[in-house]
Amino acid sequence: MSASARLRNLSHAKTGALVVAAVFAACFCAPHAVAQGSAADYAAIIAAADRTDADRQTDQRRDPLKLLDFAAPRPGMTVLDMGAGGGYSTELMARAVAPSGVVYGQNPADQGERAKTRFEARGKTPAGKNIVALARPFDDPLPSDVHDLDLITFLFFYHDTTYMAVDRAEMNRKLYAALKPGGILVIADHSARPGDGTSVGKTFHRIEESALRHEVETAGFKFVAAGDFWRHPEDSRDFSIQPPPNKPVDEFVLKFQKPN
Repeated sequence: MSASARLRNLSHAKTGALVVAAVFAACFCAPHAVAQGSAADYAAIIAAADRTDADRQTDQRRDPLKLLDFAAPRPGMTVLDMGAGGGYSTELMARAVAPSGVVYGQNPADQGERAKTRFEARGKTPAGKNIVALARPFDDPLPSDVHDLDLITFLFFYHDTTYMAVDRAEMNRKLYAALKPGGILVIADHSARPGDGTSVGKTFHRIEESALRHEVETAGFKFVAAGDFWRHPEDSRDFSIQPPPNKPVDEFVLKFQKPN
């Protein structure tokens, strides 16, 4: 083989090696880049200048970046926020799925006036233009034409359904049916003591994690993950969280999926 041919072969080999290296780099580095980008987007959402002072105060208690990372809302998603209350989390989700996504905020028809007023005010702001208010029962939370949801959030309100006139089995079946295959349900609540089950929903405003998980899985959901970012093992769990106590409260966050 001539010297020039050997040089050409060597050049081709180096080029091939560079291509292989580039492919490997793309495969292994891309997921990291996506994760970093998502976190940066959520941080920007939380830091948005048009958020209210009241929401920023709630941020101090809730640390919403961790919830957004865990629930992973994305632009274009269709989301249902159960027990939306005044809409603090609803608006965060709405910002995360904008501009093309939509968030349905469900509250019961007899919602208190204070929370109702706050929620309605959000819908009149630019950040709330993709929020759709739903005044519907917990066990029939969506109109029949709303389905194939990407994500459902149910934050700190599931325990209330244990003492309300709510068919929780039917509620969980409706949530399951509303999600698209592979869709995600995220539930957070105040932790009760082992053995308390659903008996302290009204007195302590808590629910036992295992009891909630059993009810949800009975509807067909598959447990995916638990978030420990709101856990406080030092909580004795023998007191009510209403009015808010001046001490840590243990709170669990569970992620479920509708199987494909």
